[in-house]
Amino acid sequence: MFGRDAEKLKSFLGSESEFQGELVSRGVLRMDGLVNGRIRANQVIITETARIIGEVLARKIIVGGRVEGTLRASEVVEITPKGRVRGEIFTKRLMVMDGGEFNGHVEMKAGESNVLEFESRDQEAVSGKG
Repeated sequence: MFGRDAEKLKSFLGSESEFQGELVSRGVLRMDGLVNGRIRANQVIITETARIIGEVLARKIIVGGRVEGTLRASEVVEITPKGRVRGEIFTKRLMVMDGGEFNGHVEMKAGESNVLEFESRDQEAVSGKG
């Protein structure tokens, strides 16, 4: 499930870890622990041991654990066979594999993204503008 993506893992939150607040990471972020808050990264992998309560913003989000809240992906949200999502999903593409669960609201628009605004703000912050 996680090995087929060409991008390298940049950050990791272990299964015995808990985080509360806003977590921002460049590149691929793998979540195995508990997060209560907001996660922003290029790609977020939520493994079977993870539980996220809050909001996840990324280009690509893979859900193998539990999420309660909002997922915003500029490209795709993938819910694996053991993934469970309760809340809202905003994305261009949504994949729910056999066994995966989604309960909530989904909005799919090919021409626009609710994540692009956050990505452009990050670019301005890195370049010193804004």
